[in-house]
Amino acid sequence: MTTLKLFHSPASPYVRKVLVSAHEKGVAHQIELLPSAAGPVKRDQTIIPHNPSGKVPTAVLPDGQPLFDSRVICAYVDTLSETPRLVPTSHDERFRVLTLEALADSILDAALLCRYETVMRPEEKRWADWYNGQMEKIDSGLDDLSRNWLGRLQGSVSAGSIAVACTLGYLDFRFADKDWRTGRNALADWYGVFAERESMKATWPRG
Repeated sequence: MTTLKLFHSPASPYVRKVLVSAHEKGVAHQIELLPSAAGPVKRDQTIIPHNPSGKVPTAVLPDGQPLFDSRVICAYVDTLSETPRLVPTSHDERFRVLTLEALADSILDAALLCRYETVMRPEEKRWADWYNGQMEKIDSGLDDLSRNWLGRLQGSVSAGSIAVACTLGYLDFRFADKDWRTGRNALADWYGVFAERESMKATWPRG
């Protein structure tokens, strides 16, 4: 049974958030993966009728209704089975988890901009200050995770912990020379354990 079709890229950390969520919920078999040619310069014309940004992930429900972006799709996936609940229903915990997810996404946003600056932009047009500014956002986000969020991360799996794990995985995947672990030992230890979950192993990025 297909519950949603998902335009995806096997290297996208935002797509990975959706797929890890689906594996954790036991509903990965309900998602049909659609190929895409989405990029930062040229939009995928097959996605635009569903999402004018042309970005992945974009999901399409059986009735044709589109869902985007990753946070919305992950929230939808969370409704497909009762447990585990990835976004808590209690008021305080719900907004803590959503804020943690937003923090992880802000680190990912900066990492993607760094990636585009070094891979997509011609070398003679690259702007070092821009790159360094994005890296500072990444570092301050990682510091905040280390200082203020470990207790939440070490609790039950949630949309927030999934987003953080996918973010750290993306740093390892695309910025292997960036030593984000030194000085953040507890965060590194948490990720080392979380990365061994079957949902993470099944969705390791490619490309």
